[in-house]
Amino acid sequence: MEFLFEILIQYGGELLIQLLIETAAEIGVHGLSKSLGETFQRPKNPLLATFGFALWGLIAGGLSLWLFPHSPITDPQWRRINLAVTPILAGWAMAVIGSLRRRRGLRLVRLDRFGYAYVFALVMALVRFRWAG
Repeated sequence: MEFLFEILIQYGGELLIQLLIETAAEIGVHGLSKSLGETFQRPKNPLLATFGFALWGLIAGGLSLWLFPHSPITDPQWRRINLAVTPILAGWAMAVIGSLRRRRGLRLVRLDRFGYAYVFALVMALVRFRWAG
């Protein structure tokens, strides 16, 4: 039982770090979309948008290392599992937020979709996997 609790706390901590930073990024993108208006309304190349979110994930991963230099998950095998699971959960959470925004008639940004949120979270998780001790 204690082992299960420890795993849940470790994964929960890493997921919480990802969700906090990704939510902050989403708030920032929504703020930019309001101030830049039509720039965000024009359709863009999905490949370039994916690359852009990967770049933002890289930056977010670096910032997360500055704020949280150590991963709550210490076992290397569990860190690899976390690398697969956490981006999926973070992408799903952002997609749920996006669907809530859509139901309320609010403007959506690409980070409100699973694919873009997943890329952002995956790159951030890769950075944390590599450098968070």
